[in-house]
Amino acid sequence: MAEVRRTVVRPVVTEKSIAHTAGSQYTFAVSPQASKHTIAEAIEKIFKVKVLRVNTQRVKGKRKNDLRRRTRRPSVRRSDWKKAVVTLREGDKIELGGVNYFES
Repeated sequence: MAEVRRTVVRPVVTEKSIAHTAGSQYTFAVSPQASKHTIAEAIEKIFKVKVLRVNTQRVKGKRKNDLRRRTRRPSVRRSDWKKAVVTLREGDKIELGGVNYFES
């Protein structure tokens, strides 16, 4: 179970990801080494739902200005990460901690 929790890092809750829940699609930040098969198995074990499809995308880290750094270069580069959009079987839902953050 610990390996499953390392595969799925956190849910991505944005306006776009909430809009996709109408089509039974949920977005998660996942481990960069995770494959589509391991992501599908992890989601099925954690949330007890049936996964139909997994689409993945590598997201490049952004360069941000950190004004707390008193150096010549106050900009910092965020880490690269991997995003997975999981499509569930019709009728399945994912709730986190008893609250469905994905539905408005």
